Amino acid sequence: MTSAQTSPLPPLRFLKGHGTENDFVIVPDAENAVDLPPAAVARLCDRRAGIGGDGLLHVVRSAAHPEARHMADEAEWFMDYRNADGSVAEMCGNGVRVFARYLEHAGHVTAGEVAVATRGGIKRVHLDKDGSVTVAMGRAVLPEAGVTVTVDGRSWPARNVNMGNPHAVAFVEDLDHAGNLFTEPPYAPAAVYPDGVNIEFVADRGPRHVAMRVHERGAAETRSCGTGACAVAVATARRDGADPAESGTPVTYTVDVLGGTLVITEHPDGRIDMTGPAVIVAEGTVDPAWLG
Repeated sequence: MTSAQTSPLPPLRFLKGHGTENDFVIVPDAENAVDLPPAAVARLCDRRAGIGGDGLLHVVRSAAHPEARHMADEAEWFMDYRNADGSVAEMCGNGVRVFARYLEHAGHVTAGEVAVATRGGIKRVHLDKDGSVTVAMGRAVLPEAGVTVTVDGRSWPARNVNMGNPHAVAFVEDLDHAGNLFTEPPYAPAAVYPDGVNIEFVADRGPRHVAMRVHERGAAETRSCGTGACAVAVATARRDGADPAESGTPVTYTVDVLGGTLVITEHPDGRIDMTGPAVIVAEGTVDPAWLG
C-alpha cells in the first residue's frame, strides 16, 4: 500500500428508535471516534434520502467526550444530541428515554435506575419492567420575559419556560390554529430567545389533561417533544393556579402529543418526572462513502 492509499472506512452502525413517535437515528460510538459534522447528521436524518429522524442520538462514554468528562463519575454514558439539521442541542426528553432504552438493548444497563449525561446536566432515568420509561427532567425555570406568537393573523401570549432548553407555551382554543408548523411561527420580541426556541400550542382536553403541537427548533413540527410536554405541564399548572411548591402536593398532567401520551408530574421541590414509552425499531449499517 502506498502512502496515497488508505484503508476503507468501516460501515457506520446505526439504530432507529422513537418515543411517542418522536424518532431518532442512534449512532453507537463509545470512544467518540465517529466524526459527525452537521451535514452528515442532516443527511442521516433526511426522511427521503437518508434514514430519517427528528434528531440524532450520538452514544458516547462520558469519559471520552470533552463536554461530558466532568460528569463521568456520575454518568457513564453521554447523550450527544443533535437536531435534524445537524445543530447541537442541550437536551431532548423523548431522546433521553430512547437513549436509555438503547443502553438496555445493547446490554450496557439493566432495568432500574440509569444516569445519563446531557448538555442540560445529568438526567436520572428509570427503566420499568412494563416497558415505560420515567425520566427525572430536572426543574423548570420560569423567566419573566415572554413573547407573543403569531400564526395566520392570530396572536397569543406565550409563557417562557426553560427545561434546560427554551420553550414558549401558547394556549389556543383549537390546535389547528397553530397552522402547518412547517416553518417557525413568528414571535416577538425575538431578543427573548437569542438561540431560538421550541414553540408549543396547547388546548384543553379535560381536568389536568391537555393536548399540544410543537415546532421544535431545527426540526419543524415533530410528533412529540418531551421537554416541551414538561414545559406545557408547568405552564398549564400555573395558569390553573397550581404550584406544588406552595401547596406541598405533587401535580400531575396528562399531555397528549401527536404520537401518543406522556404523563408529567411536578413535585413540591420542583423536580419534574416524565413517563412514556420508548422503542427500538431497527438497526443496520450505513456506507461511509454515501455519508461522506
